[in-house]
Amino acid sequence: MSIGIVMKQTYSTAQVAKALGVSKRTLLRWLYAGKIPEPKMQTFGGVESRVWTDSDLSRAKEYKTRSFGKRA
Repeated sequence: MSIGIVMKQTYSTAQVAKALGVSKRTLLRWLYAGKIPEPKMQTFGGVESRVWTDSDLSRAKEYKTRSFGKRA
């Protein structure tokens, strides 16, 4: 009997910002303004951090493309 474990790719806020080509500060402004939905929060060693999934990253990319057009 084999047990299959599926690991989803996750990203930090800094990694998502880099993938989008924006600063971390800009990405956080979009979050605080409600332009993109907040990703899930998770606690690591007593520190709460955002954990971005592929679908969170896709939503952020869609927002950037929709809002900034060809500059995205």
